[in-house]
Amino acid sequence: MANLHMFLGLLLLLLLSMHTIPPSIATENDTLAPGQPFAVGDKLVSSNGKFALGFFQPGAGNTSKSSTSPHWYLAIWFSKIHVITPVWVANRETPIAGPDLRATQLQISEDGNLVVLNNAIQSVVWSTNITNTRTNTNISNTRTNTSNTRAILLGSGNLVIESLSSEVLWQSFDDPTDVLLPGAKIGWNKVTSLNRLGISWKSRIDPGLGSFSVGLVTNGTRMVTARRRGYPSEVYWWWSPDDHSSMQIPAITKLLQMSPQTSMVVPEYVNNREEEYYMYTSPDEISSFLFMDVFGQARLNVWSQDNQAWHSIYVNPADPCTPYAACGPFTVCTGSSHPPCECMESFSRTSPQDWELGDRTEGCSRNTPLDCNGNRSSTDVFHPIARVALPYGPQSLQHAPATRSECE
Repeated sequence: MANLHMFLGLLLLLLLSMHTIPPSIATENDTLAPGQPFAVGDKLVSSNGKFALGFFQPGAGNTSKSSTSPHWYLAIWFSKIHVITPVWVANRETPIAGPDLRATQLQISEDGNLVVLNNAIQSVVWSTNITNTRTNTNISNTRTNTSNTRAILLGSGNLVIESLSSEVLWQSFDDPTDVLLPGAKIGWNKVTSLNRLGISWKSRIDPGLGSFSVGLVTNGTRMVTARRRGYPSEVYWWWSPDDHSSMQIPAITKLLQMSPQTSMVVPEYVNNREEEYYMYTSPDEISSFLFMDVFGQARLNVWSQDNQAWHSIYVNPADPCTPYAACGPFTVCTGSSHPPCECMESFSRTSPQDWELGDRTEGCSRNTPLDCNGNRSSTDVFHPIARVALPYGPQSLQHAPATRSECE
């Protein structure tokens, strides 16, 4: 209880240190209309000035070239915060190479989709893939395919494609990357089977599909789970307000029970005939977002105007060694260092540069090849590892060796 009081006290101090974002009128437009040019360097800015959409290069501005991505992406970020913090990335798996930048353009296509187009080779890099949006209009006695949609960046950070009758045909909140903004849903649509999952980045400069995902279990249990992608049965973290025995309810749940006047996040759970989802709201003057980081930990980040930095006021699971295969093959997760991973004895990092960027999927590799021929000159030996837990899914041998020598 003392720790909880300390947590809430620090949180209130953090809130007091934050300046209210003054209202302003954005000079840039929030809408992309058919035929409107939009290239690298152009931006859409929401009407409240809080969010911007444009092309960006992850890690740009870093002093080290190795920590800057060679690729470009279409993304949404906080417009008034000098630290470019993407909250949505369109072309996660189809990055734009530097030489293609001049030929790259965002536009409303003739069939009504929002597309990123490489004009040099007339190739679609990314598309919203909406169907049935084309309309034929007679202009100057010429039969022409003309789009009847437009793209609008809302003040919530949601990018929507609307018809001329304001019907929402597509929205970025239904296609999340690793971030959940206030007002966005995590959950599924029972009619269309749309399932909104947050998927981590591959590394700090690669927004491609990473190792970890978080989503709502689609069976009415209200349970949010996190798992390593490719291992659907290996749930390493879960949370449900209905199941106190599944895990210790973290301090954040106490925070959610505070009055709306003092709470940073106000949760909402909906389960009806059409949808089941969680969402949360937050005061407009606070910039915050929930996300799944590259290490498989869910974080609630809040911007401090005084410190000009993001603060993670909530992290779960707290132990960085909890996520499944957190450090990659032939590694040991210690949890006491940064990064909390070490190579086993006689192994070295397979890709040191990827490790520095937070991508440890390749783990470690042997310094010398394993001698499987039983040569007397072999230097292969067993190394004991103390004070470690077994990995997920260990299997017991029927006739397990009882001593180290028998194991060898």
